[in-house]
Amino acid sequence: MASIRADEITSILRQEIENYEGVVDVSETGSVISVGDGIARIHGLEKVMAGEMLAFPHDVFGIALNLEEDQVGAVLLGEYTEIKEGDTVKRTNTIMSVPVGEALIGRVVNPLGEPIDDKGPIATNLRSPLERIAPGVLDRQPVREPLQTGLKANDSMIPIGRGQRELIIGDRQTGKTAVILDTIINQKGQGMICIYCAIGQKRSTIAQLVKALTDAGAMDYTTVVAATATWLPRE
Repeated sequence: MASIRADEITSILRQEIENYEGVVDVSETGSVISVGDGIARIHGLEKVMAGEMLAFPHDVFGIALNLEEDQVGAVLLGEYTEIKEGDTVKRTNTIMSVPVGEALIGRVVNPLGEPIDDKGPIATNLRSPLERIAPGVLDRQPVREPLQTGLKANDSMIPIGRGQRELIIGDRQTGKTAVILDTIINQKGQGMICIYCAIGQKRSTIAQLVKALTDAGAMDYTTVVAATATWLPRE
């Protein structure tokens, strides 16, 4: 077999270099331009969808909202102080959604639906999009069945139905949360599923609330969504 001469190798390498196209695909990944107040500006991600979940470093996720010509604006979910300029952002090809199903009953989750109660992963493949069209008035079930709070004064003066919206308003330390807890505990054995959303509260306060529900046996039909004042993914 004849050996390849040095000039032939040089010629082949020169042809490969001339035919090489240095086109970078920026459709699936991007880089952070700036971060501030929980908002990240990202260069790239040309094919990102509105409302798509984006993966940032340090297990931080974001939602793509502003789709501009030269950049993408995303809302960061979690501890965004770890995100800095130049970080790589990846698409997930998934519209922002959260897990749903009976597997969430009795669990404490963060706003992304990730468990934070040290009871293992949530065994469900069902997910519901974060943004969806609400059903019309005619498509909704009518309010027919009563809901008892367990407080005689409330139940006698302010009748509440299942599916009804009821505002509880008052100053601090006036017992608003206590009314909610009593109402949840009073639903035991009535086929109700209760969801308690704690927004901006301290972790210690939520831990006490979960303990009170557990001691009363109410966590068997309750899900707690904890968006604490210092919320972190996978706390």
